[in-house]
Amino acid sequence: MAGRPNLLFIWTDEQRADTLACYGNTVIQTPNLNALAEQSFVFANAYCSQPVCTPSRSTVMTGIYPHTTGCIENNVPLRTDQPTLAELVSDEYQRGYYGKWHLGSELVPQRGFTDWVGIEDGYRAHYGDPATRSRLSDYHHELIANGFEPDAVDGELHTFSRQTAAEMPEEFTKARFLGRRAAEFINTNAGRPWVLYVNFLEPHMPFTGPLNELHDPADLGTGPAFIRKPPEDAALVNRVLADYYGGVQWRDFDLTTESGWREVRRNYWGLVTLIDRATGDILKALDESGQAGDTIVVFTSDHGDMMGDHNILAKCVLYEEAVRVPLLMRVPWLSNGRRDVGGRVSLVDLVPTLLDLLGETVPAHVQGQSRVGVLRGDADLRANDVIVEWNGSHNSCTWPDDASPEADAVEASPWRTIISREGWKLNLSAVDQSELYDLNQDPYEQNNVFNAPAQAERIRELTARLRAWQQRTQDVAPLPNV
Repeated sequence: MAGRPNLLFIWTDEQRADTLACYGNTVIQTPNLNALAEQSFVFANAYCSQPVCTPSRSTVMTGIYPHTTGCIENNVPLRTDQPTLAELVSDEYQRGYYGKWHLGSELVPQRGFTDWVGIEDGYRAHYGDPATRSRLSDYHHELIANGFEPDAVDGELHTFSRQTAAEMPEEFTKARFLGRRAAEFINTNAGRPWVLYVNFLEPHMPFTGPLNELHDPADLGTGPAFIRKPPEDAALVNRVLADYYGGVQWRDFDLTTESGWREVRRNYWGLVTLIDRATGDILKALDESGQAGDTIVVFTSDHGDMMGDHNILAKCVLYEEAVRVPLLMRVPWLSNGRRDVGGRVSLVDLVPTLLDLLGETVPAHVQGQSRVGVLRGDADLRANDVIVEWNGSHNSCTWPDDASPEADAVEASPWRTIISREGWKLNLSAVDQSELYDLNQDPYEQNNVFNAPAQAERIRELTARLRAWQQRTQDVAPLPNV
């Protein structure tokens, strides 16, 4: 490698880990991501910092937990005193951000990025800079240039609804649009160091697209938790959501039936394949421009999706399907083949790891930890615990209007989760039923053993580790006395 390395950071919205072959899914069609995995470090168990968009994104961009960034719910602009990776690298870098942002204004270069391509027009009420609210996205202008007519009205602006955008022919989807524009960035900047973040909206709702019919709904690899409600000793928030989703017609999907759940999951898989094809466009440009050997490539997602497991749709819960995400990292000068990385890691570690790989200084305020030693083979993750936050759903998530006052009270309360190095998962709430799962023997989290007397000492030990993390990160969320 000559000179400074490049960074290509590809991430999606709401993609659970088990949508790639390297995580066990050999049916879904993702040939480009499968090929990338065979050249990458594949992290077996990677976790988001909080299972909803804005909080997790704040962590991915800063290496800071949501309770510190202040982005504890959706549509909170990232504070200027929380620098992104783009603000921490050398000015020699050309820095691009393409796609969904969800940390402030969607349509203008900001936070260290010099190139910007926007795709979202639905968040303008939450823009940090009101002066940008009259703008329309690059994707909007692409559709207009190709003869499409907006179908929605937002104040004085005519826009394309998310549903209409999702139903575009494949060539005009947000994913393929971003793939083309990212390829242009890569070709234009050959010969100089660059950082490019590409964030696809897919496979995020509305869970429809041009590849809906690609996969067989009868062959979706469902596990034992699929459309099975949590037991009575599970957290109340989980039971309420399971009852709600299992009794509704959600958009075009009848979730009162197994066929309805299979349809939404089939469409979700189609969106993952759409991402794969757009990723192929980007990786092809990287290869053909001769820059692949000098470029770190990361593929991950901001959080997962339940997709009917535990009878729940979307995210906003602490089950594995919502908090565990794919994480591939190709670093050509460290490995030219697939290397599986065991143990557990958090996305809070991405910024320090990438700064380290880029030869940049990791600031002291960053709460994550560089894992370059793991990539080099000098360390491992066997002793690593992962912490996941939940800070109350507020306006971030679906919640039934007819929930009981008791349920409404716990819905707004925070949780803290530790997924331990030994494979135990403790979800703690000061007001709801806490949970303990043995992921070694119960990977689908069907047996809550929090109330088992034999687990009392384990719960105390894991809670002590959580409290130590709280002290290190100045987290003040209440925990129960155990």
